[in-house]
Amino acid sequence: MKNLVVLTGAGMSAESGIPTFRDANGLWHNHRIEDVATPEAWQSNPRLVLEFYNQRRKQLLSVQPNAGHIALVGMESRFKVQIITQNVDDLHERAGSKNVLHLHGELRKVRSERYDNLVYPWDADLHLGDKCERGAQLRPHIVWFGESVPMLSKAAEITSKADILLIVGTSLQVYPAAGLMSYAPPDIPVFYVDPNPQTNYSLSLLDNLTIVAQPASTGIEKVAGLLPT
Repeated sequence: MKNLVVLTGAGMSAESGIPTFRDANGLWHNHRIEDVATPEAWQSNPRLVLEFYNQRRKQLLSVQPNAGHIALVGMESRFKVQIITQNVDDLHERAGSKNVLHLHGELRKVRSERYDNLVYPWDADLHLGDKCERGAQLRPHIVWFGESVPMLSKAAEITSKADILLIVGTSLQVYPAAGLMSYAPPDIPVFYVDPNPQTNYSLSLLDNLTIVAQPASTGIEKVAGLLPT
């Protein structure tokens, strides 16, 4: 079977009720990025950061995968599907996708702020005083703005082996994720699903790009009928 690599962003989960940063006018639940999603925010106001992610975790637990997530699972009968997501939700996994790599961390996990390898599943609220087994404070298992992206090299390796590339719900205009396009083999079919597609420079150079200007729920189903097997 051919390798189908799927790059997903916030638009993938929008129909499940998770608002995108773009839709929120540059705010996440009325908070600026600088206040809740940077190492500096964690140092200056950890209580606010924890409360922000506690609320996001509660919201995630109240929503379900949408038809787009389900459609990707269906493709596993025809392709070797590898999903690389910028999203921190677990909707791909809950839909049944078997191979999911999270570039920016996972909302339903926490980790030690001192020992990065100590990562734990976590669905409750996280508070100051909640510590890892070695005594260090636990923090959201999220890659904040200004932090390195540990899974980026793995994502690049996966992208380099793609036979088909499917991009859903992301403009790929923000680095480092945007740089993944440069690792894709030349001349492979590339499909881009987004209700408001924003073609960046890398995408504009592709002769083999098919744009489907639809949300994930219907756009992925349409692409499924176009994919070469």
